[in-house]
Amino acid sequence: MATDFWTWTAAILTLAILSFLYDDNAFYRTAEHLFIGVANGYSIVLSWYNVVIPHMIDPLVGAFRTTREQGFTTAFFTFDELNVLNPYNDNNFFIIIPMMVGSLYITRFIPKISWMIRIPIGITMGYYTAIAIPASFKASIVRQLEASILTRADFSSWSVLIYGLFIFVTTVATLVYFFFSAEHKGFLRPVSNIGILAVMVGFGASFGLTVMARISLAIGRFVFIFKDWLGIVH
Repeated sequence: MATDFWTWTAAILTLAILSFLYDDNAFYRTAEHLFIGVANGYSIVLSWYNVVIPHMIDPLVGAFRTTREQGFTTAFFTFDELNVLNPYNDNNFFIIIPMMVGSLYITRFIPKISWMIRIPIGITMGYYTAIAIPASFKASIVRQLEASILTRADFSSWSVLIYGLFIFVTTVATLVYFFFSAEHKGFLRPVSNIGILAVMVGFGASFGLTVMARISLAIGRFVFIFKDWLGIVH
């Protein structure tokens, strides 16, 4: 059996989490709250040392220091990641603008001006939405269209041809199933039924992958308990 203090701590917390399989209890809630607190604390410290200090405090301190030594210049307000236009990129007053916008998150704790938190939230959501939409469109639509197009290479062998035809047929059938402008009867009915099967297979594969991922996590914890903690398995 392990003698390390942190191994015992991890094992006890693992058993506390697994106790939820029996019923909701104080041990599970304690471990859950401890996990959330540690995760938040870790995220705050990580953000402070990897984001705030190198990308906000250091550039401002460097800008003030360089201004005191060499004088003020408008180059401090330009922004160029490649240092092509701004020789003082590491010492930049421009960071004051995103710093002021980010500091509006604190207004959440001031009731009279708490509405101002909508400004950074709106900017953040708009920014990441603009990034996510093209990426999702390319991954979910463009790549699938490319995979469903039959090319000369698809006729190189029977196995490749069958796979290409399968992707093409199931893609068209799925699109027909979601085409509601015409009633699914006659020729459209069997095609839409194939689309239903394709959708069910896709959802089943996604669900199976999720279940297997959770089972892998559970196996990892059981291996930790029986091997690293109890020493039963070698």
